[in-house]
Amino acid sequence: MDLVDGLKAFVATAQSGSFTEAAERLGVSNRITSKYVAQLEERVGARLLQRTTRKVGLTPTGQDLLARAPALLEELDDLLGCVSEQSKGLNGLLRISAPVTFGEIYITGLLSRFAAQHPGVSFDLRLSDSHVDLASSGFDLAFRIGMPDIVTLKARKLGEVTSCAVASPDYLAQHGTPKHPKELEEHLCIIDTNRRDHNKWKFYNGSQQITVNPSRNLMVNSARIARDWAIDGRGICLCPDFVLHDELKEGRLVMLLDDYCMKANPMNAVYLAGNVMPRKVRALIDFAVEDFAAR
Repeated sequence: MDLVDGLKAFVATAQSGSFTEAAERLGVSNRITSKYVAQLEERVGARLLQRTTRKVGLTPTGQDLLARAPALLEELDDLLGCVSEQSKGLNGLLRISAPVTFGEIYITGLLSRFAAQHPGVSFDLRLSDSHVDLASSGFDLAFRIGMPDIVTLKARKLGEVTSCAVASPDYLAQHGTPKHPKELEEHLCIIDTNRRDHNKWKFYNGSQQITVNPSRNLMVNSARIARDWAIDGRGICLCPDFVLHDELKEGRLVMLLDDYCMKANPMNAVYLAGNVMPRKVRALIDFAVEDFAAR
C-alpha cells in the first residue's frame, strides 16, 4: 500500500463518515478504500475507525491522525505542484462553506470568476447559515460574516457588510415614514432570525446607541425573503447591503433613518490555522480580496 493513498482514504472516510462516499470522492471502489484504511491501521498498529452498520466513527487514535493528516497531504500536494513543470496551474478540489443568501448572491459568481482563470480547480460549495466545523467536515475555506470565535481558525478580512432599515414606497405611503429608530416599535416589522440579537436592532448617532425592540409582524430565517416581503409592502425590514443594491437603485425599496447607522460587520475568509496553506486556497483568498475591492 502507498502511504499517501492510505492517508487519503482514511481522511476521506473520516470526513464523510462513509466508505461509500469516500470512495466516490477519491474515484476508486468501496473495496479499495476499505482495504487502504485497513492496511494503514495495520501499519500504524492501532484501529483508526469504529465501524458500525450505519456509520463510521473515529477512535481516539483516529482523531489524532485526522487533526494532522489533511495538512500533511495538502503540504505534499503543494510541494509537488511547486516542483512539477507540468503543474504550473492550480488544480484539485476546493470544499467551501458560505451563508445561504450571501453564497447565492455573491460567492457563486466569485467562484465562477476564479474558475475562469483556473480551470483545473473544481468546487464543492455547501451553503448553510450554521457555522460548520471546518476540520471535521473537511472544508478548505469558509466565507463568514463576523470574526471567528475559535482559536484554531484564522480570518482574512475581505470587506464589510452593513445593514439598513428599508420599506416599500407603498408601505410608507400607507403607514408613514419613521424619523427616529424608536418609531419602528410602532410599525410592522419583518425579522430576519438569522441575525444575532434579531430582537434588538441597534442604531447609532455618533456615540449614542439606540436599541429598538421591533414589533414582530413576520419572522423568517432569510434576508432575501425578508427583503421580498418588504417589497410586497408587508413591513419594515433590516437587511444587509448585499441583498438591497438593485432594489434601492430601482426604487422598489426606500432606505430609512438616514441620520442613523448600524455597526458594520467584517466579511472574512476563514480557514484552519496551520503552518501550511495550500496554494489553491491561498490563491482563492487573494482573488477574493481583489474581487471584493472591485465591487
